[in-house]
Amino acid sequence: MNSDMLLPIVTSLGWLILVGAAFASYRLKWSQVVKMALVWLALFGGLYLVVEWFLTAQGAASALI
Repeated sequence: MNSDMLLPIVTSLGWLILVGAAFASYRLKWSQVVKMALVWLALFGGLYLVVEWFLTAQGAASALI
């Protein structure tokens, strides 16, 4: 592990703890937690696929020129 990566890892863990504590304060049922997690996963996964498709299409178009 690189010493330059230590600060981003520590701050990311801190943000995850903060988000987890805020999320736990809602005291939701496990079924609601799973539904929300799947929705967020679908949103970010879909956005990732759109961006990857765009970059692949852009690379293919530039290779044709």
